Amino acid sequence: MRISSFKPLIVSLLAGLALAACSPQYNWRDYSSQDAPFRVMFPDKPATHARDVDLNGMTVKMTMTAAQVDGTMFAVGSGEAPDADKAEAAVTAMKTALVRNIGATVKSEKQGKSSAATGSGTARSSAIDIDASGMQKGAPMRLVGHFESRNKRFYQVIVMGPEKAMSQDQVDMFMSSFKLQ
Repeated sequence: MRISSFKPLIVSLLAGLALAACSPQYNWRDYSSQDAPFRVMFPDKPATHARDVDLNGMTVKMTMTAAQVDGTMFAVGSGEAPDADKAEAAVTAMKTALVRNIGATVKSEKQGKSSAATGSGTARSSAIDIDASGMQKGAPMRLVGHFESRNKRFYQVIVMGPEKAMSQDQVDMFMSSFKLQ
């Protein structure tokens, strides 16, 4: 074979490498929480912090585990309320606070609740999924969130960042990887 027949292949390979060099570095890794029964895939090494937060008058210790890639935050927050009713209220309070934080307009919202009998009583859960747009420091922002309660525990799973920089594939990867154990 002649060198000229490899030229289109080499040009394509170099173009692909150039594009890959310009894209954010996603280094997906499996994460299991030490504080709450969940697993998720983070796009980079996450950091974990815990602090007391006020959720509509209920002060709870909330643990936040997050990683940031190119200005986009991937985070899971979790906490435990005194009872299932307060955990459901925490879900709504977290969603409202985050939407308000970026002055967002919710573009889509889906809610669900369920109860199931178990050997130790009734298991209750509720969830809210949102996609919202707003502004932060003058820049258009997007917030994709899943807020869930399961009995006394509650979770906030979010991707938030500059609207134009967020890759839907990366958002889907993170959101779909969240599993309660």
